[in-house]
Amino acid sequence: MTAETVAPAWMHEQITAEQYNSWSAEQCAGIEIVDGMVVVSPSASKRPNRLARILANALDAAAGPDWNADTDFDVRLQDVPLTNRRPDVVVYRADTIDVTPTRPEHVLLVAEVVSPGSETTDRIVKVDQYAKAGIAFYWRIEQAATGVPLIYTYVLDPATRSYRTGDMFTGVVKVSAPFTVEIDLGRL
Repeated sequence: MTAETVAPAWMHEQITAEQYNSWSAEQCAGIEIVDGMVVVSPSASKRPNRLARILANALDAAAGPDWNADTDFDVRLQDVPLTNRRPDVVVYRADTIDVTPTRPEHVLLVAEVVSPGSETTDRIVKVDQYAKAGIAFYWRIEQAATGVPLIYTYVLDPATRSYRTGDMFTGVVKVSAPFTVEIDLGRL
């Protein structure tokens, strides 16, 4: 094994919130922290990236002045052990744009675009983590063989801190609460 292929020591040790906060943006890109351990997330291909961008733009336009929708930033689910997730799309309170880290109480909705290699994490693991953190809505977007995405929506039951299944959409998302949004994802 050459020196170029050896993972840095910090990838094998539990990371604290303080350590993570001291890292540069470049060190944080492409990783998530789960129970204090670094999880490397390979870059998504063009199709999932495009789908996430289209979804974020539509949600941002529909959200009005009180909410923002963006892609590719950390949501701090818990401090000890540190768990940071990097959803594909996040709808968060506009008045928290400069607050770091973004916490679940700032977030209304997270969306994950399922891509090869993320199926189990997006369908099972993240759903449970987002629900336990108290995020009100979770959307999972699947790439169908037909080219038209399938959008599965979930709504938090605050009493049980688990999601109940919401509506399923094919290609066009029409949601009216908490704000009205209609997104035609069509064929990508």
